[in-house]
Amino acid sequence: MTGHEVLRVFCGADGRFGNELGVVLDGPALAAREERQALAGRLGFSETVFVDDASRGVIDIYTPTLRLPFAGHPCVGTAWLLGVPELVTAAGTVSVRRDGDVTWIAARADWAPARTLREFGSSGQVDALEVPPPGEWVYAWARTDEGAGDALGIRARGFPGRDDGIDEDEATGAAALLLTAELGRPLVVTQGRGSQIFTRPLADGMVEVGGRVSR
Repeated sequence: MTGHEVLRVFCGADGRFGNELGVVLDGPALAAREERQALAGRLGFSETVFVDDASRGVIDIYTPTLRLPFAGHPCVGTAWLLGVPELVTAAGTVSVRRDGDVTWIAARADWAPARTLREFGSSGQVDALEVPPPGEWVYAWARTDEGAGDALGIRARGFPGRDDGIDEDEATGAAALLLTAELGRPLVVTQGRGSQIFTRPLADGMVEVGGRVSR
């Protein structure tokens, strides 16, 4: 099996949690899409990245069952690992910046795969949810008072609904990006067991998504 790195993306402030990400640094060793899809399925992470050109940041993203033009936590994690100023995805070029221990990417909301953004009245309601049946990608969220400055605090859980072994996504950058575009303000999202995602809308229609990354 081709060697790969395993990162945790969108870790909490204490360095725990985060969504696991597989990164295959020698992408050209598995050039065929079918080979990449098969390996992503065997690895079983919510997403696996194949790096086709490390110096230029050219990447290819897969879930266990399908290819994605863009996804948030793969871009944040791979940007941190490669240390590049931008990533080239199938959806478009993603700019990268770093601020302390947070790695930020900027992308357009219409690059993100569709999700159902379902608001609940409290974080307790979100916490109490059972995993819904497959068929719909649901991002369940509620407002909290845990933001900072002008950022809105959000409690969220993500349910991919693909029936591919990933019943719940620990941290979902693309869904947080879509929610930021809808609400039009910066967010501090606590998702899953305690992962943390930062977002902010930009003046040019782009949205920044940031988080901490660890091996």
